Amino acid sequence: MSPTYPWTGKKNSGITALLWLLNDSNDLGISFDSSTGFTLPNGAVYSPDASWVSNEKWDALTQQQREEEFSPLAPDFVVELPSSSDSLKKLQEKMAEYIENGVRLGWLIDPKNKTVEISQQGKEVKILESPQTVSGEDVLPGFELNLNKIW
Repeated sequence: MSPTYPWTGKKNSGITALLWLLNDSNDLGISFDSSTGFTLPNGAVYSPDASWVSNEKWDALTQQQREEEFSPLAPDFVVELPSSSDSLKKLQEKMAEYIENGVRLGWLIDPKNKTVEISQQGKEVKILESPQTVSGEDVLPGFELNLNKIW
């Protein structure tokens, strides 16, 4: 995938920074930026805009899997933020694939339409229109994103 435009990179880095700060305070897992690739159980390699993996999942990997490969796991949490060249339909399909492969919580944040699609295992996709905030629920307790900074 080609580099993102600056406005997308700015938003991505803010979300990644918030995930890192949450981790710094609770040490429940590891946050990753948009350049990190993961090999899902179905073999697809994806690089979400922001992601988080619990310590339990991370600690189950070998040292080689952590350092020298696209780690063979589905993150617990992913965020996708469309850039102007992305198809919303393709990102929705990608989010469904994440969930089918073990991601526990996914946010598809669409600044253009001011919507957030929340995907979780075993639940229908929930679409929020112009929400002020969105929470990490039981996957990332204490994580809340102020969407006014994204819109």
